[in-house]
Amino acid sequence: MKSLIYKFSVAVLATLMCATFVTSNNVFSEEGETQQIATSISISPVSKILQLSANSVYEDTFTVSNNGTSDMKFETYAAPYAYTYSEADDSYQLGFNRENTYTQITRWITFRQTDGTYAEKATFVAAPGSSVEVAYKISTPESIPAGGQYAVLFAHTLTADTNTSGIKTEASPGLVVYGRAEGETKASSEISSSEIKTTMAVENQEKNIINASAKVKNTGNVDFMASGKLKVTGIFGQVYYETAGVSGKSRVSIIPEAELPVSDSWDETPFFGLFNVEWTVTGSGGTSETITKFVAIIPPVIIIVTILLLTIIIIWIIIVIGKRKARRSKFMV
Repeated sequence: MKSLIYKFSVAVLATLMCATFVTSNNVFSEEGETQQIATSISISPVSKILQLSANSVYEDTFTVSNNGTSDMKFETYAAPYAYTYSEADDSYQLGFNRENTYTQITRWITFRQTDGTYAEKATFVAAPGSSVEVAYKISTPESIPAGGQYAVLFAHTLTADTNTSGIKTEASPGLVVYGRAEGETKASSEISSSEIKTTMAVENQEKNIINASAKVKNTGNVDFMASGKLKVTGIFGQVYYETAGVSGKSRVSIIPEAELPVSDSWDETPFFGLFNVEWTVTGSGGTSETITKFVAIIPPVIIIVTILLLTIIIIWIIIVIGKRKARRSKFMV
C-alpha cells in the first residue's frame, strides 16, 4: 500500500512539475518575453517511475508529437535532474547539468536510432500533426548506489523558428525518470524557516492574505513528498480555513540534496478578524514541525480612528484633572 501511495503521489507531482517542460506554441526568450512560434512539440508521458537493479536492462518508449505546421527535426538525450544552490536568492534552482550520486542513471540511458542502433543521442523528424515513438533503454552496471536516481529525457527541437523580432526560438519538453535502486533506503529531512505572515490589502492587492511557508531539505537518499497544513480558527474555535486534499502549493516532491519551499495561504482572509493560525510541515522519516500565531486583522482606518479617539479621551482626562486641581487650589485659598 505504501508503495502505491508513493507512486501515485510522485506521479501527480511529476505531472505538475513537468508541465514547464511541455511546450506548445509559447516559449520564453532571454528577455523574458513570450514568443509565438510555428513549431509546437509535446512529449508523453511526462514522468516514469522505475525500480532499478544492478546489471539489468530496462526498455521503454515515449511519444514526441509535432503539433505545429511544418516538419520538425529533434534530438533526444538524457540530462541530470538535480537542484543547485543559488546564493543570489538563497534558494535551490532546478538544473540539468549538475551530476551527482543521484544522477548516475544519466550515463546508463541510450536511445534507439533510425538504423536500429543505440546511442547517447538520437535524431528524428516528425511531419506536421504526426508523432514519433522513441525507444530507449537503461543498462545498469554491476554496482549501483542505493537510493534514488533521477534524469530527464529531453526532446530538443533542431529546426529553430525565427519570430518577427529576429529571435530564434527552440523547445525542449522532457520526461522525468524517477528511479529507485535496490539497497538501503535512507528517508530523512530537515525543516527550517517556518513562518506565518499576514499580507494586508494594498492598492494592487484587494484582499488580506494569511500565508505560511517553510523550507524542507532532503537529507536522505530517496525522494519524498513534503506537505504543509495551514489551519485558521476563530477565537471561539470555529474553523475558517484548513488545507484540504492534494494542493499544488502545500505538497512538494523533493529529491535528495535539494531544499524546496512548502507553502499555503488563506486567500479569502476577511477585512477584519481575530484568528489563531496553526502551520504544520511534514517531511520524511517522521520529521514534523508545528508553529502557531495569533493574528489580528485590523484595517488601518480603524487603527487611525482608535488612536484619535484615545488621544481625545486622554486630552479630555487631562483637562478634567486640571480643572479639578484648579478648583481645589481655589477652595484652599
